[in-house]
Amino acid sequence: TITLSVSRATEDGDEWVNFAVADTGIGMTEEQMGGLFQAFAQAEASTTRRFGGTGLGLAITRHFCEMMGGSVIVESEPGKGSIFTMRLPAVAAEIKEAEPEAPAETVAPTPVANTVLVVDDDANVHDLMQRSLAGQGFNLVRAMGGEEGLRLAKELLPAVITLDVMMPGMDGWAVLAALKADPDLADIPVIMVTIIDQKNMGYALGAAEYLTKPIDRARLLTVLNRYKQDAIIGPVLVIDDDPAVRKMVRRMLEKEDWQVAEAENGRIALDILDETAPSLVLLDLIMPEMDGFEFIVELRRNDRWKKVPVVVVTAKDLTAEDRQRLNGYVEKVVQKGAYSAESLMNELRGLVTTFARPEHT
Repeated sequence: TITLSVSRATEDGDEWVNFAVADTGIGMTEEQMGGLFQAFAQAEASTTRRFGGTGLGLAITRHFCEMMGGSVIVESEPGKGSIFTMRLPAVAAEIKEAEPEAPAETVAPTPVANTVLVVDDDANVHDLMQRSLAGQGFNLVRAMGGEEGLRLAKELLPAVITLDVMMPGMDGWAVLAALKADPDLADIPVIMVTIIDQKNMGYALGAAEYLTKPIDRARLLTVLNRYKQDAIIGPVLVIDDDPAVRKMVRRMLEKEDWQVAEAENGRIALDILDETAPSLVLLDLIMPEMDGFEFIVELRRNDRWKKVPVVVVTAKDLTAEDRQRLNGYVEKVVQKGAYSAESLMNELRGLVTTFARPEHT
């Protein structure tokens, strides 16, 4: 049984509101209560196995209470349950701005560009990450557990860390908390990559991104590219005379944080190229004024644009002659009719993530 009671009290002229939560559970000894509010601690190790939980709830609760000028206390006896009392000021106090800190004398270490530290106890995950990121401009470093991950993070100062939660010994939550508590490591973005869907917990502890397994390669690359140093990536140029297609592709790409430029035919696309260099062109073939074949010829004639990757997305049934004209000039040909709308978008998402990178431009 759990009972919540609320009362108001006056102490030394100050008004307080007390929230008391009483239960008839297993209770605790004085020794167990001593470490109860420490992060990742529980009354006993078997509690996690029997009842679940991470050992973070009370630590976070006390932190929030203290931020509001209050406190949390606990009373308990083994076998007789527990009472947790949260005491908060009845009147909100005016928040005073903190005095700016003096600049530090030492210069913070600089993260190693494009090094990704992968912290996961599963060797299969490391192999999958290696295959997924091959040729994408990242340098992967493996850590098979939390303690090793922290040690390598301090030694290498990676540009980004991917972190699993379920690991023996020091789990991902503990690693994340330790990273954010270290001034030299706190600014390194941490991407949670785990089977556990606890996004709110991850973001509350300071994670920059949260991805759930199984790993979606396109999504992983999109997220990691955000943290790639010196990565100046131009927009994706969508060339198609069908406004519905352009709108659908734009919506999908912008949802993944890509910039998008549009053109309804090759002639307009060339005008856009004079103003901005795209990282990738998604090109239809059958269009008025200047079709896709003519556009490719003009594109490859110009030294500024000849290395821009092109993916053809068309409903046209290509003949052998058509394919010969495209051979060596485009990265891939995607037939619209071979895909449902959803699968077409998934295919394009993966292609954009693969080809729209600085190395291609």
